[in-house]
Amino acid sequence: MQAPLEEALSVMVNTFHKYSAKEGDPLKLNKAEMRELLLHELPTFIRGKIHETGFENLMKKLDGNKDEELDFQEYAVFLALTASLCNEFFQECADENNRKR
Repeated sequence: MQAPLEEALSVMVNTFHKYSAKEGDPLKLNKAEMRELLLHELPTFIRGKIHETGFENLMKKLDGNKDEELDFQEYAVFLALTASLCNEFFQECADENNRKR
């Protein structure tokens, strides 16, 4: 049985490969693959629609080597930033709840 963090890492890696293998380079996410990943794997965050300008900006900022695709390291940066934003959000919620008490 995997520990929770091991399981989370496995899901992160497997999710990348699930989408990167759909077309083109199997070790990179192109824009269509990343768009599909966001819509299917983060539906609550995306709320069913991707704002095109924001998506293009996200891809440009994540794409460190400017090849218009995301390799695993660039995808990992996305996950780290997303996790950090979630942590900030939940910390703010906790702080707000503590102030209300």
